[in-house]
Amino acid sequence: ARPALALIKKNRIPLVLCTSKTQAEIELLRKKLRNTHPFISENGGGVFIPKDYFKIKIANCKPCLPAGRLQIAESRKYYIIKLGTEYSVLRKALKELRTRGFDVKGFGDMTVREVARLTGLKTADAKLAKQRDFDEPFVFKGSAASLKKLKQFIKSIGLTFTIGEFFHLMGNGDKGRAVKILTKLYRKQYGKITTIALGDSPNDTEMFEIVDYPIMIRKPGGSYDKRIKVKKKLIRADGAGPEGWNIAVKNLLNKFF
Repeated sequence: ARPALALIKKNRIPLVLCTSKTQAEIELLRKKLRNTHPFISENGGGVFIPKDYFKIKIANCKPCLPAGRLQIAESRKYYIIKLGTEYSVLRKALKELRTRGFDVKGFGDMTVREVARLTGLKTADAKLAKQRDFDEPFVFKGSAASLKKLKQFIKSIGLTFTIGEFFHLMGNGDKGRAVKILTKLYRKQYGKITTIALGDSPNDTEMFEIVDYPIMIRKPGGSYDKRIKVKKKLIRADGAGPEGWNIAVKNLLNKFF
C-alpha cells in the first residue's frame, strides 16, 4: 500500500485509522506510518483526537456530537470520545451468555498465547490486542439457530453484535457513529470535505453508509463479503488486502488530483 500512502501524504489528506484494533495496537501502527491524525478504535468504541489537532474545542462543538449523554475523557495525548460500553460490562455480559448455555469464549478468557494462535499475531502484538476498552471479540460454537438466539439475547440486554474476523460484543458505538463525529469536526474546521472509507467486513457497513465514497475490498480469498449490504452504491476494489487498498485509493485520488 506504499504508493497510495505516499499519494495521501503528498496531498496532505488526513488518514484516519478506523478498525477493530485496540488503542495500543493502533498507536504502534501510527508510529510505523508516522501518522498524527485522529483514530477510531475497537469498531467505533472510542474516537481518539490528538490535543491541539482541531482549533475548535471539541466539548463545545455540540452540533458535532450526538445527542444524549456522551463521555469525553482527556489523557496526556488525546481527547477521547467514548461511544462504546466499558469493557468490564462486556466481560460480565459474556459470562452471562455462558450461564445461558451459549458456547462463547472471549479474548478476556484467553491467554496471550491463545490469542496469538487464534489470530496469527506475534506474541507481543497479541498482548496489545488483549488491552481492550470497548469491544470483546469472541468465538462461538453452535448451530445457526443458536447463533440467532445469541444475537437476540445480546440485543435484549442492551448490547450489540457485529462480525469482522471474529464475532464482537459491543455497546452502542459503531464505526459509522464515530466517523460521523469526526466528519463533522473536520467540516467545522475546513468547510466542505470529501470522505472515503475502505473495508472488507460487515463491521464496516455503518461506516460505508456515512462516507461519500465507500470502497469494498476483496477478502484474502479474492471474493467480496456478501454480508455487506448498504443502501448506497459501493465501489468494488480490484484486489484483496493491502494490494486492493492501494489500487482503490490510487484510482480514486487520481480523479481528484
